[in-house]
Amino acid sequence: MAARAIVVPYDSEWPRRFDEERALLQPVLAPWLEGGIHHIGSTAIPGIAAKPEIDMMAGVRDLEEARAAFEPLFALGYEETPHRPRTHHFSKPAGGPWTHQLHLIEPGSDLWVERLAFRDALRADPALVAEYQALKLQMIEEERRGGPGYSAVTKRPFVARVLAQAGIEIPPVSPRRA
Repeated sequence: MAARAIVVPYDSEWPRRFDEERALLQPVLAPWLEGGIHHIGSTAIPGIAAKPEIDMMAGVRDLEEARAAFEPLFALGYEETPHRPRTHHFSKPAGGPWTHQLHLIEPGSDLWVERLAFRDALRADPALVAEYQALKLQMIEEERRGGPGYSAVTKRPFVARVLAQAGIEIPPVSPRRA
């Protein structure tokens, strides 16, 4: 059984923790980096409750070439935790509980565009933040009661609606991708 998600109140230290990790990652990823390192996910949204994991996305010129970054990332305490196609995903510390997540993604890819658009839409609209936080807390409560709980599948309709408002259509999640 998968570990239950933990959502905590917003922590004003999350942006500082991102900045510190970005400063650590920048020189390590420099040979492959294109598009910068971005703070994404709920810890990048001021005021929202979130899983206490700093979620980051680093743009790399070529995913295959970026495989050479794996060993340097392992040396920084990351472990590879495959997540989705067309991205390399890492979590820190190796063995968990995780404090950081890192996605290596090619800039301009659908996932790149979607993650930045979703983050920016929430940063710009306090009503969306409140709605998303309520949804997340509801999912945690449902999980506690034995329901489907906190997952990409249960968040997907909200994410799809926010992205559609930004002019981005995303495909539905198949049950196998959940």
